[in-house]
Amino acid sequence: MKVWLKLLLAALGGMLLGFLAPEENPAFLEALRLLERSAIQLGRYTVPPVLFFSLTIGFYELRKDGKLLALAGRALAIMAGCALLVILAGLAVTLAVPTGRIPLAVAEPGEAVSLELTQAALDLFPSNLFSALVSGGAYLLPLGIAAYLLSIGLSYDRNHTKPVIALLDSLSRIFYHIMSFISELLAPVLILLSAYWAIRYRAVVRMDLCQPLILQLGVICVLLGFGLLPCCLYALKPKAKANPWAAVYGSLGPALGAFFSQDLNFTLPLLLRHGKENLGIRRRANAFSAGLFAVFGRAGSAMTAAVAFIAILRSYSSLEPRFEDILAVGGRAFLLSFLLFRHPGNGACAALTVLCSWFGRGFEAGYNILKPLAFYLTATGTVLDALINAYASYALGKLSGLQRDQPIRRFI
Repeated sequence: MKVWLKLLLAALGGMLLGFLAPEENPAFLEALRLLERSAIQLGRYTVPPVLFFSLTIGFYELRKDGKLLALAGRALAIMAGCALLVILAGLAVTLAVPTGRIPLAVAEPGEAVSLELTQAALDLFPSNLFSALVSGGAYLLPLGIAAYLLSIGLSYDRNHTKPVIALLDSLSRIFYHIMSFISELLAPVLILLSAYWAIRYRAVVRMDLCQPLILQLGVICVLLGFGLLPCCLYALKPKAKANPWAAVYGSLGPALGAFFSQDLNFTLPLLLRHGKENLGIRRRANAFSAGLFAVFGRAGSAMTAAVAFIAILRSYSSLEPRFEDILAVGGRAFLLSFLLFRHPGNGACAALTVLCSWFGRGFEAGYNILKPLAFYLTATGTVLDALINAYASYALGKLSGLQRDQPIRRFI
């Protein structure tokens, strides 16, 4: 059975369980929270070793072939283009179709989330290089830097480094197969995640809270993730013949995992596996692009935060937001799409909190009125992040000659 079909059936079964489960039982909800945490940890389990060894070999081979700078340049251009397109499209929809006011009576105080940029900078080079490999699996940038430095060391004398290169290559393949095995276990795990998702959604529906915003974000997510972004792959022609709809079909598994886990690092094993076995991206480009976009390419989360912030502005005022305010929100969301590297599991909520803080004018705590909807904001942002990651990796592979089309019948 195809991986995406197993994940879909698991998600449907979990949602049915969640809609039928006793919502008022605190012990049951606490057990689900603990199981959700364990499920997220299982999904992240093999990400650091797979990325480290694959990036090390990938950096080494790309540097040897003289393709690293060109690949990095294309990746940054695609990343910036995706962020601009996604944020502008999201703001255009929310301005054209207002969601109405959110009841302020539901506001509850919550703890603010920061970008932690100072700590992120300090953690780039820990006092022990090996600490980057055992940092918990959330902040992946130090791991990528360590892999790049090791790849430089592999280049100094081929006679001395050849055994180490062979060892690292073997470890990369071994951990990839371990990751593939664990990704097969994510279908039953998704039953738990989707059940907990459904329970929280039931609570929001019962409160009759933000239904227009829920619908609007869902429509934006579908239009962008399965319409506009795939159509952008047609721009690769005639440089590289691309099949956008094969890319969409090949990315269904990561999209399902991202939506119900609300965690991009949980989705990375699915992205890496589907990128190789469905989209035909070679290992050196697959690890590089998937890791880079997981760290810096969070346009989906930033767009979700921008749309939610516009809804907050409308809730506090009967006047439509001014053009300069929309421009400021869009510009700040664009910047935030590159700064969410410490928030793989709550990117949209972190971005929304920061947008409220940066905007000021009494809106510093405005995110609280959407606190019950935090899981949904994170889910829609993460699924778009995952799809952008998959499409961008496919485009980079095509443009760099590091991708080979696979027959759709062989997709996992």
